[in-house]
Amino acid sequence: MERQTYFAKPGEVERNWHIVDADGKVLGRLATEIATRLMGKHKPQYTPHTDTGDFVIVINADKVRLTGRKLDQKFRKTYSGYPGGQRQISYRKLLDRNPAEVFELAVRRMLPKNAMGLKQLKKMKVYAGTEHPHAAQSPQPLEL
Repeated sequence: MERQTYFAKPGEVERNWHIVDADGKVLGRLATEIATRLMGKHKPQYTPHTDTGDFVIVINADKVRLTGRKLDQKFRKTYSGYPGGQRQISYRKLLDRNPAEVFELAVRRMLPKNAMGLKQLKKMKVYAGTEHPHAAQSPQPLEL
């Protein structure tokens, strides 16, 4: 009996496409499931140093929910490096302007902080409405 640890190689990984409807779902709970799918932790052949994750399409991103009073009390802060260069925008305005950025911020912080994490984040496609251009990939609906 051979006892060797299995390591997935980049060419052996089978990537599936999943579609998630964010209508009425809580942002943080949805982001954790999406991050798990992007990393591939749901697969038995998960290997930490290889990208084994799937592609995830998020539709209805503008209809996602934030619990409590986070829409008005939580801010996205940026700083230019200059005096007085700090900007902040509430999540209510951010969700109106660019719902894809809200998902990117939530999921990016749950992925590895390296080049592989950035590559995994690019496998997430976010759309505000119900239409998406990935019908040719025949994405499977993912119930969360």
